[in-house]
Amino acid sequence: MTLTAIGAGIAALSSIGGGLGIGHATAKAVEAIARQPEADAKIMRNLLLGCALAEATSIYGFVIGVLIIFML
Repeated sequence: MTLTAIGAGIAALSSIGGGLGIGHATAKAVEAIARQPEADAKIMRNLLLGCALAEATSIYGFVIGVLIIFML
């Protein structure tokens, strides 16, 4: 039972990585827009795509953690 909890905790740690990744990407996008305001549309499109992928990874880790807890 304790190994199940440890495994679920490790799976849920992916949320931390996703949050840090999204924060870093947003900071760099704001910096890029400040340097080149005319490239605003391209930067925002790439930012949203990257944030969606990072968020999906975090959600997958959370779901795996919940499945480990309730299925085992």
